[in-house]
Amino acid sequence: MVCCYHDLVIFAAMKESVNISIFASGSGSNAENLILYFKNHPSISVNHIFCNKPTAFVLERAKKFDINTTVFSRHDFYETQNVIKKLNEVKTDFIVLAGFLWLIPQNFIDSFRGKIVNIHPALLPKYGGKGMYGNFVHEAVVKNKENETGITIHWVDEHYDHGDVIFQKSVKVEPLDTPEDVAAKVHQLEYEYFPGVVEEVINKKFL
Repeated sequence: MVCCYHDLVIFAAMKESVNISIFASGSGSNAENLILYFKNHPSISVNHIFCNKPTAFVLERAKKFDINTTVFSRHDFYETQNVIKKLNEVKTDFIVLAGFLWLIPQNFIDSFRGKIVNIHPALLPKYGGKGMYGNFVHEAVVKNKENETGITIHWVDEHYDHGDVIFQKSVKVEPLDTPEDVAAKVHQLEYEYFPGVVEEVINKKFL
């Protein structure tokens, strides 16, 4: 069921401060937006970036803001506990997926159940699932002549783009819009709403 994040009710223990670890695979514009949003926050901070691609530009963005990073392999992620050990080592309370393309394995779900959120560049359940990311989503939206698209922020479970929806926001798709036009509109929604929704969820869950 879709709900506004202001109406989301989560019961949890109180906590004085919350550390966010961001997982990203690419450029990291959403990661940087989150870093800036929480830079001077009194009780929430982004303290680590995890990345599965050693050449991803998100690592340069993290360096610019003195955010520590960890680069990991597919073997580390799926066949060992190394990444989870690192998450615990850096005292991670909450995980945000921001353009992270790998399916989250079961041991992560078990260790951080109810503490992982993702943003998807479409109105789920439309245009979700394996292979539906970035421009592939926007190209499909244009090809199918959709009159709207948007963003979905959702809890992460064992399946791609499947967890309960926290927040959605739509934007109109004009008949002459290109995939690049749609991408620009969706990015604007991401930058405008993603940090605030994350903050609201964390406040209600921890603070």
